[in-house]
Amino acid sequence: MSEHAQGLFEWLALYLVPGLGNRSMLRLIERIGSPDRVFRSPVNELRRLGGLREDTARRVAGKVFSRDPERELHNAERLDARILTFEDARYPRLLRQIPDPPMILYVKGAGLDARSRKLAVVGSRGATPYGLKAARRIAEELGNRGVDVVSGMALGIDTAAHWGALNSGARTIAVLGTGIDRVYPRSGDRLFAEITQKGAVLTEFPVGTPPEPRNFPVRNRVISGLSLGVLVVEAAMRSGSLITASCALEQGREVFAVPGSVNSFKSRGCHFLLKQGAALAESAEDVLEALNLSPVNGCCAGVPDQAPADPDLGRAEKEILALLGDDPVHIDLLVRGSAMSPSSVLALLTKMELTGLVEQLPGKLFVRV
Repeated sequence: MSEHAQGLFEWLALYLVPGLGNRSMLRLIERIGSPDRVFRSPVNELRRLGGLREDTARRVAGKVFSRDPERELHNAERLDARILTFEDARYPRLLRQIPDPPMILYVKGAGLDARSRKLAVVGSRGATPYGLKAARRIAEELGNRGVDVVSGMALGIDTAAHWGALNSGARTIAVLGTGIDRVYPRSGDRLFAEITQKGAVLTEFPVGTPPEPRNFPVRNRVISGLSLGVLVVEAAMRSGSLITASCALEQGREVFAVPGSVNSFKSRGCHFLLKQGAALAESAEDVLEALNLSPVNGCCAGVPDQAPADPDLGRAEKEILALLGDDPVHIDLLVRGSAMSPSSVLALLTKMELTGLVEQLPGKLFVRV
């Protein structure tokens, strides 16, 4: 085994000692040295310098692991995932600065630039059409201005943010609450594949770790830790997105919130953050200005994205489009508002859906994209 491979093995082995958390592992390495020196230290020294309980110190000294480190390395290689240790030069710079950084990261994908500008975009799993549209648009604007988008690949806002960043051609980073081999939710297979082609998927959890509820609050500190700030698009008062915002504040990061409807409980979390001093964000420009960042990739500061011109539309199509907005509208209301037959309205909606002007939701509801 090469010197590098042996060093990686020792880091992973120490990481896999049951009961040894990230803070304790970091303290041991800072005070004793390399993981190899930690393993060769007597129990009393591990307790004195690392502040470990006796049972944990004995597991370290006795090399007791939760799983076989050699097999874990093999499983990561089999999945084409690389393992970054805290001392690796490729380890994300901002994440290194948080109080409890992961000592090990499993990374799969094309690129995880340790020094790139990153912003987290998070929100409700059961997002409204308004929230999904806002997340996609702002994430795409951020990507166009040279900012990588970080999120958790959950349904709803997270997924919309990842796709928005991918549409811009920028990198996007997904932080998992599972092992690197578990796509959660299962419907995210295509998104997972796209992110690994054009960005990176990462996790601190060993291969095979299932999506247990306790993992996701732990995951959230990594989402915020990777980022200059966290943008919450939609969130109820008790939600994982507010946990991420809280992590950001503890880490000294900026928090942004997108305002929503006062009638929607899914916007109450955002409005709460705004009342607590979060910066209001309606566009990527708001975020860049607050963070004192200049656009890159040839973008001009202060120039908003131009709305795409509608394709040539007939009078009837324009009439239907004028009846649609961010809130879902039932097809019966469109029929009454346009005074056209149901079959004519449905045909027009189908045509506009194919051209990307409208989106159909369950229950024969439609929104303007």
